Amino acid sequence: MERDDHLAADGTDAVAMRAALVRLRRATGLPVAFGGLVDQGRALRISELSGTATTALAALSVPSGNGLGGKATALARPVAVTDYSSSRHISHEYDAAVAAEGLRSVLAVPVVVRRRVRGVLYGALRTAHPLGDRTLSAAVGVARDVEQALVVRDRARELETAREPASGPGGPDAVVAWERLREAHAALRALTSRVTDPEVQAELVALCDRLAAGPDGPSEVRLTPRELDVLSCVAAGATNAATAGRLGVRPETVKGYLRDAMRKLGAHTRLEAVVAARRAGLLP
Repeated sequence: MERDDHLAADGTDAVAMRAALVRLRRATGLPVAFGGLVDQGRALRISELSGTATTALAALSVPSGNGLGGKATALARPVAVTDYSSSRHISHEYDAAVAAEGLRSVLAVPVVVRRRVRGVLYGALRTAHPLGDRTLSAAVGVARDVEQALVVRDRARELETAREPASGPGGPDAVVAWERLREAHAALRALTSRVTDPEVQAELVALCDRLAAGPDGPSEVRLTPRELDVLSCVAAGATNAATAGRLGVRPETVKGYLRDAMRKLGAHTRLEAVVAARRAGLLP
């Protein structure tokens, strides 16, 4: 019986990987997808399976350079083979596991964040059929979505760290930490709007709201997500043009969102709007 569920991996980054496997199968038409993240020892660990018939590939550790995934990790670029078991372009430490699953044509696409390979997505056929450029391009597109999600999660972790100042309230380190928090919050909101997975996006929006929440609970002021995106950029010192670049909109659109936010907050200037939003618990 074919398995469509995914084997869970530790850590919140695995959420993005699990969702990516479903998208990879849908985008490429490949019946089997699997993958995982690179662990602290710099080895890829296969933790997520989709469309597999066995658990032969589960929990495999793939050091850089070994097999197809290790080659993709070492080169930091996609690689593919038409017949895995007979390919002369890869090493064959994992032939038994691949044969147990009945895989022949396999592609591996690295997930690269800040020039470091963070994981690998695989797609496979159970027949020896060349995987064309369209299939490879679709797989690369899914990997780019994962990269974006990991960047957002990295920002979220930075926010959590900045949330706890080093020298207590009022100290110089606390001021620096709060400024870092606000800058990261603005970047996180901008990145969140680009995430395509709805579950991941909802989780990140909730994190933004939690980090910004004031001691008096939810504010009575209701700003739209885009108004909050604009205000968070303004709070971090961005100009209208810079804000437009971050959010992928026109400067005139930014002005419109800012004008609406100021009206709702009863503010007459950008600075007043930022202060009012912070008092209302809408910004950190």
